[in-house]
Amino acid sequence: MKIVVIGGSGLIGSKLVERLGAQGHEAVPASPKTGVNTLTGEGLAEALAGADVVVDVSNSPSFEDTAVLEFFETSTRNLLAAATDAGVGHYVALSVVGSDRLPDSGYLRAKVAQEKLITASGIPYSLVHAT
Repeated sequence: MKIVVIGGSGLIGSKLVERLGAQGHEAVPASPKTGVNTLTGEGLAEALAGADVVVDVSNSPSFEDTAVLEFFETSTRNLLAAATDAGVGHYVALSVVGSDRLPDSGYLRAKVAQEKLITASGIPYSLVHAT
């Protein structure tokens, strides 16, 4: 199974790519380091071509309220559009436990916005809530 890991060069993503590969999957790391930019859409179509699953473990480079919201909204919209175009069968995203319970946190508001975009997309999805 081809699984594209957005944020696949980062701390969590690189470990996920390694584990998926060890289980026999074609695990493809996708990040700016590999020529995939979710904010601009650069490289998304190529990375997602033939993918069965996309896993988004990316993170915002800034935690400032406006910047983090813009990152998750723009990145997620671009990913969902590319996943739809590529016929990806399942979308998985890493989120935060209780993000909807701390509305004063700009970061958690951004994660809630990301979740809403995913749930409204029409693509089968899983949201993984971690601490």
